[in-house]
Amino acid sequence: MRARDKAAVSALRSALAALDNAEAVPVGAAKLRGVALEDSPTGVGVTEAVRRELSEPEMADIVRREITERRSVAAELTAPTHAGHAARLQEEAAVLGRFLDEPAAE
Repeated sequence: MRARDKAAVSALRSALAALDNAEAVPVGAAKLRGVALEDSPTGVGVTEAVRRELSEPEMADIVRREITERRSVAAELTAPTHAGHAARLQEEAAVLGRFLDEPAAE
């Protein structure tokens, strides 16, 4: 990271965001809709909701999806003008693959 590897930074930020989104509270868990103001809870922390905890296999699946997405988009970018972007996506997929001990793609 100190060398400012832009592909690695971009891949890791994106993967962390995907993991963070996966831990978000499901929409159906918000049960306060339609509650009268006088019946609403008050105090410190009452609006906090417990985030989901992902298991290690779930986290690995999310990272695999990020890798697959990058590789498929890179494969679609066949025009010579997009070669740089496709190469960057392949680099990002390789960075994420190293965390899962996956072999690098072509």
